[in-house]
Amino acid sequence: MSDAITHYRQLRELTIDELAYMLRMLDHPISADALAEMERCARPVTVDDLVAIAYVLDTTPAVLLSHIPIDMPEPEGPLATGLPGDVDQAELRAWLEGKTALDRESRVSWWKERVARLRVRSAHHEEQLQGAYAELRELGDLALQEADALPVERLQWRVQDGEHALNQVEVAVALTERQLDNLREGA
Repeated sequence: MSDAITHYRQLRELTIDELAYMLRMLDHPISADALAEMERCARPVTVDDLVAIAYVLDTTPAVLLSHIPIDMPEPEGPLATGLPGDVDQAELRAWLEGKTALDRESRVSWWKERVARLRVRSAHHEEQLQGAYAELRELGDLALQEADALPVERLQWRVQDGEHALNQVEVAVALTERQLDNLREGA
């Protein structure tokens, strides 16, 4: 939560003093010192504070609650107190937004849908990559002779980007299927 407040405040290009002023104008005064303590994890954030801060930062309480810093190391336990240890950021956000529940059956269903979406994405990347390969084959020897020509370079970049994207989504599918299998087994 503390990182989320800092992140969205900076994203909106607000100082702590400006955020405090805006909260005071909403009749929810929080001093700049108190906000700084919240950002340092030295002061708890109440539900009322959460709602007011989210409103001023033009986001939602769910977004602030589910924010995970990019540089945060993989947690050793649950993302939040009381949650199953294997709930990841995407599932946490879906739960906070009311798109899923955290009972076993709902979680299995949510992860099945996630696998299906990833498989569609994989098929899309595969189709795009095959199209780029076909264009290179059509060029034949010309692609080798004119390898430094901008259109040929762009086509080679499309192939590289497509291979990378397909690899990334295949890894995501494998990890997601593993999570789904663990949930089905009751692990």
